[in-house]
Amino acid sequence: MFLSFLSRPTLQSRSLLHAKGSRTRIGPSLPQIFSRLRSALAPRRVKWPRQHKGRVHIPVGGSTKGTTLAFGDYGIRVRGMGKRVTAKQLQVAEAAMRHKTKLIKGSKIHMRIFPDMPVGVKGNETRMGKGKGGFEYWAKWVSTGKVMFELQSPKGALIDKEIAKSILKLAQRKLPVTTDFITKSTPPRIGNMDVLPGVPVKMPGPEFTCTRNTEGIQNQPRC
Repeated sequence: MFLSFLSRPTLQSRSLLHAKGSRTRIGPSLPQIFSRLRSALAPRRVKWPRQHKGRVHIPVGGSTKGTTLAFGDYGIRVRGMGKRVTAKQLQVAEAAMRHKTKLIKGSKIHMRIFPDMPVGVKGNETRMGKGKGGFEYWAKWVSTGKVMFELQSPKGALIDKEIAKSILKLAQRKLPVTTDFITKSTPPRIGNMDVLPGVPVKMPGPEFTCTRNTEGIQNQPRC
């Protein structure tokens, strides 16, 4: 406290800056710090501290990105409806897995999702209006078919499948979504449908026949 005056510009330095017409800011600008429910899983910088609630992403375009393993030999993937997962839930699930894998030297745990969405909560018995509530915790919308955690075996060895299942089952119990155990041979997914090689995928939706010559014909779908 007694050295705080050293970081403050004096009256003479202020007058010199205004005289020269400089727009240089004195001292670094401190980022906004969230104090409530502080978690290790949090982005470093956020442009907008308050964001829209959003909704779970539905892969309607046929993309299979993020539905297969990328780093490990085993993993868990979301099955059923997607939900919003908090940073605390991810941190507890990862800690449970790390505690179990202490005896397996060289093994690694990869988290494929990151909570980067701030969630604001208003107090109880608060009148409507007056803007959005203050920051409460970090969260992430997890869609159907998304891989959440991966377990990588040590170099030159492969963790037994049953042991990997017991390790990943600890994380499954801590998460609010229903997940499936997957391996490297598990095919990718579009929603809840597995994409097998050489088998065409039939997307759900109304079937129609596209007509190229639509002159004089009404209510025809575009090709």
